[in-house]
Amino acid sequence: MSHSLVTMSYIIASILFILSLSGLSKQETARRGNYYGMLGMAIAIAATAFSASVTSYTTLIVALAIGGAIGARAALKVEMTQMPELVAIMHSLVGMAAVLVGYANFMDSTIVLHGVERTIHEIEIYIGILIGAVTFSGSVIAFCKLSEKISGKPLLLPGRHWFNLLLLIAAVVLGGVFLQQTENGLGIVPLAIMTGIALVFGVHMVMAIGGADMPVVVSMLNSYSGWAAAATGFMLSNDLLIVTGALVGSSGAILSYIMCRAMNRNFISVIAGGFGTAAGGEAAVIEGEVQPIDADETASLLLEAKNIMIIPGYGMAVAQAQHTVNEITKLLKEKGKKVGFGIHPVAGRMPGHMNVLLAEAKVPYDIVYEMDEINEDWAHVDVSIVIGANDIVNPSALDDPNSPIAGMPVLECWKGGTTIVLKRSMASGYAGVGNPLFVLENTRMLFGDANATMQAVLKALKG
Repeated sequence: MSHSLVTMSYIIASILFILSLSGLSKQETARRGNYYGMLGMAIAIAATAFSASVTSYTTLIVALAIGGAIGARAALKVEMTQMPELVAIMHSLVGMAAVLVGYANFMDSTIVLHGVERTIHEIEIYIGILIGAVTFSGSVIAFCKLSEKISGKPLLLPGRHWFNLLLLIAAVVLGGVFLQQTENGLGIVPLAIMTGIALVFGVHMVMAIGGADMPVVVSMLNSYSGWAAAATGFMLSNDLLIVTGALVGSSGAILSYIMCRAMNRNFISVIAGGFGTAAGGEAAVIEGEVQPIDADETASLLLEAKNIMIIPGYGMAVAQAQHTVNEITKLLKEKGKKVGFGIHPVAGRMPGHMNVLLAEAKVPYDIVYEMDEINEDWAHVDVSIVIGANDIVNPSALDDPNSPIAGMPVLECWKGGTTIVLKRSMASGYAGVGNPLFVLENTRMLFGDANATMQAVLKALKG
């Protein structure tokens, strides 16, 4: 394939990627956005495969087969509850790719550059490896936290901010040393030391972030992986990688910023230390008795109500209750009830997690509301059903300044009529924070597996 044809294919792929991001911005067009993205990636892979830069089709075919097999297996095997950790581990692969490409470029003796061009290429290599290493190690820690292989609690070391600053200064100084020593063939030493520092920085940065911040961490790492891809594009002189990486990097950064604003948090402070760093003391102890309820009583409350709001959380994803909830929704609407879904920006463990679950269950888009759309209307809600959520409906975020989630906007369902909370037990949520909602007078606790209890409620509604 000629160079001009490859360039044209890359331009078409870039346009499709832009259309993909545009489509993904709304639930109604998200499916179409995914199709645009898949088509763009197919064109990009085909154009690269048939370009003059490919020298060994055997290696290319083997690599495509291995990568395709891993991707297909992941898509078929991974449950919806595992999507956040899948996204995190995929980000780590992008980071590792940037590191490997950087070292391959550095060691490639066929690349002969002089003067400013050589200096620019070396800077590209150094920055690409730096971003890639941070993305790789940070994503691995995020995966371990999301899959609960390690604790989701923040690791707050004494003087951690000074430690981060020291690592950053060391990376900058080593960059200067790298540029000086590369001319003498000794650049591999500062490059290797910097790689180790970047790996440590990625680990420490994510370890210091608490469980409630993980959706922001996932979007942040998505941004990092984009910049790592862009750096790889500069190293390989590949325009499509540069454009695509910049799109992913900038969109991930914007998403992280939007989520931090929705959580009333400063983006820099979240990344620097996570929730809990500004708390002035110990959070208040939750005291009081819970009032349990059964499926039949829940069905009676729903039949008496006119306006019902459902608040899904990670527990709904774990129980795979979204399909049963959708059946209940359709049945209640047939009986003349007004039913809606309230979505918090950080519900679940990655951005848009609950939206994806509801879309999978074919819940109509027009009854899914963002937090800002419904928080002024709770007085008109007769019954709220909280399914497996904890931190996003926690009143202590608003009235306990010592709470680790103090200041975070939440869905204020307790201002409505009756709140029914579905939980397996009284255990705290992913942020490890107790919830006074559970002991309020107008709260009822429906214990058990969310799908099983919702099936019982559905049966009672039909009966």
